[in-house]
This record gives sequence, C-alpha cells and structure tokens, in this order.
Amino acid sequence: MSENKIRGGALLARALKDKGISKVFTLAGGFCNPAIEGFAECQIEVINTPHEQIAGHLADGNTRITRKPSVCLVGPEGFTNAVPSMMEAWGERSPVIYITGSSSLKRQGSGGFKEIDDVSIAAPLTKYSASITDGARIREFVDKAYHIATNGYPGAVHLSLPVDIMFSSFAEEVGLEERPFSHKAKPLAKAWPDPNSLSEVLELACNAKKPIIIGGHGVWWSHSEKNLEAAGNNLNIPIFNVPYHQKLLGEEANAYMGLADIHQYPPSEYALQNSDLVLVVGARLDNQMNFGNPPFIPKSSKLVCINGSHEEVELNRAADFCLLSDPGVFLDTLSNLKKNNKWTLGTTWFEENKKKKKEWVDKSLKDLEIEAEASKKNGGKIHPLQLSLDVQQEMGENDWLVIDGGNTHFWSEIAINIAGAKGKKLKGILHPGTFSMLGVGVSFALSAKNHNPDSNVVLISGDGAFLSGGMSIESVFYEKKPITVVIDNNGGLASIGQQQERLFKSGKSVATDFRDIPFHKIFEGFGGYGELVNKREELAPALKRAMESGKPACVNVKAKPVLSPIVSAVASKREKSSIE
Repeated sequence: MSENKIRGGALLARALKDKGISKVFTLAGGFCNPAIEGFAECQIEVINTPHEQIAGHLADGNTRITRKPSVCLVGPEGFTNAVPSMMEAWGERSPVIYITGSSSLKRQGSGGFKEIDDVSIAAPLTKYSASITDGARIREFVDKAYHIATNGYPGAVHLSLPVDIMFSSFAEEVGLEERPFSHKAKPLAKAWPDPNSLSEVLELACNAKKPIIIGGHGVWWSHSEKNLEAAGNNLNIPIFNVPYHQKLLGEEANAYMGLADIHQYPPSEYALQNSDLVLVVGARLDNQMNFGNPPFIPKSSKLVCINGSHEEVELNRAADFCLLSDPGVFLDTLSNLKKNNKWTLGTTWFEENKKKKKEWVDKSLKDLEIEAEASKKNGGKIHPLQLSLDVQQEMGENDWLVIDGGNTHFWSEIAINIAGAKGKKLKGILHPGTFSMLGVGVSFALSAKNHNPDSNVVLISGDGAFLSGGMSIESVFYEKKPITVVIDNNGGLASIGQQQERLFKSGKSVATDFRDIPFHKIFEGFGGYGELVNKREELAPALKRAMESGKPACVNVKAKPVLSPIVSAVASKREKSSIE
C-alpha cells in the first residue's frame, strides 16, 4: 500500500469520482473544505449556491435530466436547509447523493459544535442514511450508498462524514485491499420476470378489448420511454402519464393521450371507466392513483402493476396482479405479441380515445376563446391557461419549459396537453414532483440551461412559488445563464385562497394575499432584463424581447386568480379538504 496520505475529504472525492460523479452542488462551509479540495483535485465541478436548498434542487434537476446521480454537499446547519430539496427528490425517486460534513464523531452525543442527528432526520426521506464511522471505510460507504441509490427503486441517499474523519489523513489506497477491488460504477441490476407470471399478464393483455397503459417513474429511470411508446403504437393501446411526474413521452406522441387525472385531463375518465385492463408500469398506487380503488380505477377493470423492484411491488399490494420485471423488458415482450401473431386488438378503442382527446381540446380552446374575448372587452387580466398556451406558442421544438407553483402548475399541465395535441413540440419539460414543492422552478430551469446551452429555457412560475425559491436567481446570474422567467402574478396563493373561500363558513380567504411585487424590477436590480405585462397582447412581444436579451429575464404578467379544475374538485365540499 502506498505511503501517501490524503485527508478523508479527498478520499471521499476519489470514491465519488470512481462512480462517475461530475457535479457537486454546495454552499461552501468550513466543515466540508477537505472534500471541496478533493473535488477540485479530481476535476469534479463544484457549483456554489446562495442557499443549501438551492444546492439540493440543482442536484435534483441535474439528476433528473441526466438520469445519473449528482451530489449535494452541505455542512451540519446547512443540512437542515437542504431537507426540503431532499423531500422533493424523494418524491420523484431522484438518486441524489446528499453528503453532510457533520460534527465530530469522537464526541458524538456530547453537544459538539453544530451537532445534529442528520442521519435520523434524513432517514424517512431517503433510501439509505448513515454516518461514516471509520475513515478506512469511506469507499465502502460510498459504494453502498451509490448502489442503493441507483438500483431497484431509485432514490436519494445520505451520508454523514464527521469533521474529525473529514480532516484526518489516511493512506490513499485504503479500502481497496478488500472486495470489491474496483469501485467503478457497475451496470444496473434488472429484474427479469418469472415466466409463469409473465405469461399470465400477457394472456390478460391478449384477451383485453379496452386496455390502457399508465406509465410512471420506473419507465423514466429505467430508460424505457421509447419501449413504452413502441408498445402503444404497435398494439394500439392508449398511454397515460401518472400526474406530476417526469414526462415520459412528448405530448405530440401518437399513442400518448395525457395525464391519468380525471380533473386535469377529463378524457382519462372515459378511458379508465371503460377499460377492461389497466397496466400500470413503473408507478405507485398512491393518492394520485386513488390507491388503485374505484371510482378512479373501476372494480370491473383488471388492475396489473409491473414494477422493476420488490419495494414497488410491496407498495402495490392492492393490485389484482403484480409482476416483478424491469419496465423495458416487460414493454418489449408486450410489444412483441403482435410480431408473434398473438395480438388481435384492432384500432377502434384507440381511435375512441383519440376522438375524446380531440373533443376535449376543441372545447377547451373554444371556451378559452370566449373567455379571452370577454376579458379583452372589459380590460380584464389574462387567464392562467391562456398565459401558458401563449408562452408555449413563442417557444420552439429545441426549447425547454419549466413550471412551478400550485395553480400555475396545474393550469400549465393542462396547457401542455392542449398545445401538444395541436402539434407543439418541446425538447423537455421539468416541474415539481409528487409533493408539489414550491420554489424549485429557477433551480430546475438553470439545470436545463446547463445541459442545453443553445436552447431557450422558459420558466412559468406562480408568484408564491417564486417567493419561495426566487433568490436562487443569484445562481443564474453568477453562472451567466440566460433563462426567462414568466411570473403568473395573481397577487397571492390563489389555489389556497380560493379553497378557503369554498371551505370557510365566512366565504373569505385568510393570509393568502401578497402586495403588488415588481418581480421584473428584481431582475433589473440583479443586472438582468425585466418587463411588466398587463394585457394579453403585450405578452408575446415582451417574451420575445426577454428571450433575445441574452440576460436572465423576467416577464411579470398580471393574471387572473382562476381556480384550476383539480383544486375546484377537492374544494367542492366544505368537509373535504384533502386531495384524497
């Protein structure tokens, strides 16, 4: 073994380098300096941010786009700031590696400097949370954490590296004297289906007259979205996306119908209620799926869940049938039924769903046109659905759209589906995950710009969402990345306030209003471009000027606080206050 000594932080950096980690997001602090020095020596890019939550969201955004783990490095007190980003990553199954430079291991439990129980705090929000107890085992802990984060049911992990280990010196080859002798990242393990169980599912599919596929996280993280599209096209099966999760297919894809959400995408109700087989691939039967229960999925439909890990199978115990299989393997086998002359389903069911989609799109646009004309006559503000459609109209197929907020998110999801049905193509879409975390937008937009420097990246953010995470624009200015932020400025927390008006006996909202905030002036103050838009006809030229400015830009749009269909549905009864 070499006699050369390196600090624990440098050893950590080398262990992560072996895994192919290329980016670390942080707010630099004294507890983490040896690791930062190690990353620099390993030529791993270190991105400093103004807040640890931003560091976490940037790591998450980078991971979602690349489908490769990124690192969020924080100090002990900064760890608590990063926890919200950990929850967001957990909801999206994003394999971010969180690392805390923590208080001294030697005096653990005695009230050391900045001592917190970070391992216990992170445990419910990660697949794995542990403290490295011996510097000689740093490589072992990193290897285990990486393996857990990326295999099976992917998700965030957390390692705590005590400051005394971080600064102590160790032989640079320590940890390599035991297996595994190589710590390079290995190919991901894939679950191969049991032949008998697979045959049962395929038989159900072959006998179905009105099957649908609902795709979720597992399809994205297993790189199986093309397999999903091929199965839908080859077999004439309508495809739906689980709400609020990574978009698996472009909205223009022929087999893609929209969100599996009866409120935001009403045609899905027709598909679900008339289906005889629902194949849920790589998704959970959680609250967004009504836990697999009627009326979302009717009792008359056979519900089959296909998941790539045993954890997901266990979560989907309510299904009529569960199959442990890599999503890509299953989708390819399903698609091959036609090639093997075992598939007899015609196009009638598929065309019925396409017709329902067209009817909904046409009606939505007609209703919106009537609303827009009325608004124009009385000088009213722009509808949030119209806002999102108009923004997309100015974007090209090489551009990225990011959405953030409550009502803003919901209306933009609807707009994306409508625009896609009319032929709009976008290169990528990012948005909050299952927890609807406010304030992720700027960080996700910066992540998209980092990986697509030649694309316009446009963020449509609610005013409340921007207030939650808007100071992350400092990172945008520091990195000199021109993104365009469109503020859906309705003067408050619209979705909450309008729920309150329907929920409270007084019929009034409480603590949900904002003052008139000049968001565009904030960008100007940072050295960027800003414009205020009061009328719809001002939006398109303002957006063009913003995107052509070459600077981080803000188009501050005065919009109507219109309740989205999903919020309206859950707020329709005073006693019903939850989405479930």
